[in-house]
Amino acid sequence: MKLWVGLGNPEPGMARNRHNIGFMALDVIAHRHGFSPWRQRFKGLVAEGTIGGQKILALKPMTYMNVSGESVQPAAAFYKLPVEDIVAFHDELDLVPGKMRVKQGGGAAGHNGLRSMDRSLGSPNYWRVRLGIGHPGDKDRVLGYVLGDFGKDDRDWLVGLLDAVADAAPLLAGGKPADFMTKVALLTKEGA
Repeated sequence: MKLWVGLGNPEPGMARNRHNIGFMALDVIAHRHGFSPWRQRFKGLVAEGTIGGQKILALKPMTYMNVSGESVQPAAAFYKLPVEDIVAFHDELDLVPGKMRVKQGGGAAGHNGLRSMDRSLGSPNYWRVRLGIGHPGDKDRVLGYVLGDFGKDDRDWLVGLLDAVADAAPLLAGGKPADFMTKVALLTKEGA
């Protein structure tokens, strides 16, 4: 089993925030791959499914971004999952909108959701699907930017990216992160 975590904030009014792209990605993946309905567990919402023959537990922490680890750690502990079997889907300021990268481990780069996961899991060696949202250009504008909603002009690239991530998910589930990145890049290029 793998634990796929979407990072975001639980308030309904925040559903379209750039910071919630991790929730959005899991919603599209769960829908596309016929996961079970979402239910409350581990201080979050969970849905279960199979992608590429691999059982996946999708988790959207309902703890707020800054304490996401309080939801992720109990889920990982319950299923006795090593950190290497955890994937976090999150917004990434350092990637242009619509780009995606995957990496294992590394620093939190100021991302409070990742910082909380690092602290709660005791290791940063989980996988990260970094979903580019772009940077507002000034560090003093970052908070308002990530907590702001995607605009109408973001719709095409956002839908294209989320669809590509869901389409390519079997490669990620199968332990082929480089192939997953390549397929997402090709699918988003075709849609451009």
